[in-house]
Amino acid sequence: MPASLPILDLARLDVGETERRTFLEELRRAAREIGFFYLVGHGIPDARIADVQALARRFFALPAAEKRAVAMVKSPHFRGYTEAGAEITRGRADWREQFDIGAERPALPRAPGAPAWTRLQGPNLWPTALPELRPELLAWQEAVTGVGIRLLEAFALALGQPADAFAPIYAGAPNQHIKIIRYPGREATPDDQGVGAHKDSGFLTLLVQDDEGGLEVTDDAGGWIAASPVPGAFVVNVGELLELASNGYLRATIHRVVTPRAGRDRLSVAFFLGARHDATVPLLDLPPALAAQAGGAASDPDNPLFREVGRNYLKGRLRSHPDVAAVHYADLLDKEVRAA
Repeated sequence: MPASLPILDLARLDVGETERRTFLEELRRAAREIGFFYLVGHGIPDARIADVQALARRFFALPAAEKRAVAMVKSPHFRGYTEAGAEITRGRADWREQFDIGAERPALPRAPGAPAWTRLQGPNLWPTALPELRPELLAWQEAVTGVGIRLLEAFALALGQPADAFAPIYAGAPNQHIKIIRYPGREATPDDQGVGAHKDSGFLTLLVQDDEGGLEVTDDAGGWIAASPVPGAFVVNVGELLELASNGYLRATIHRVVTPRAGRDRLSVAFFLGARHDATVPLLDLPPALAAQAGGAASDPDNPLFREVGRNYLKGRLRSHPDVAAVHYADLLDKEVRAA
């Protein structure tokens, strides 16, 4: 595995057939060998990235009471503000404060016998003290969704599939999820777990980060590769949906964030692109040369994967936000945890 993440230029898809083919080969190799890369040429101007980062800073600078007014525990859809230490990864607290939004859709009716994951859909919570947050984050969500879908189409081509191979499981209602995140410095945390080692559950994650490092990607030797900030670039990683669909040919890689040094903090804006909650992840018919290298998706007995997208996503939410689960999902919590 390389000592640093590769840099891929999405604009090469439109330069000509030779560049397009080379880009797809590099994309496939990066996603298989490490599961992470930097993406440039994505078409989102540096100024717009800076604007969304500045807006995130303004949110986190709000008084604690204003942020707590939109606490996630008030949302059955896992939207809103989470204080540092309240989210859990592998049984330990993550020392980051964050604000989560998803697609702005109406809540589904609580019909008898409806799958539990139908409760995940619903409106976001928005702070009244920062009214511009709503239009700006929703516009950012749409812009980055466009990049994500274009990249997802490139992944399909790189796997020998039609460009729209994944469209049947995201078209109409993709799972769109933004986290704006602030990691306080080491002097404000009891340990160095900004976020614990984990994989992401969707198709792809596209992350912008400030100039403070901390994101690390596991390597084959059990060490860590620093995903140091690259101005204007997204850090992109493969999620478990692509690992499942490719029978393990593509790699959803474990990663973590180490809290910043004392006197510093770290800001990031993460976008997670996933499939519709009502979808089931297909198993792609890979070309023989690729299929021969696909050894099956990684299996973790403590966190098994389900091909039912909604069930898999709800399982993760219940585990990571036990306070929200206790308030809004107490009727099924024990059953879901046992099933997981």
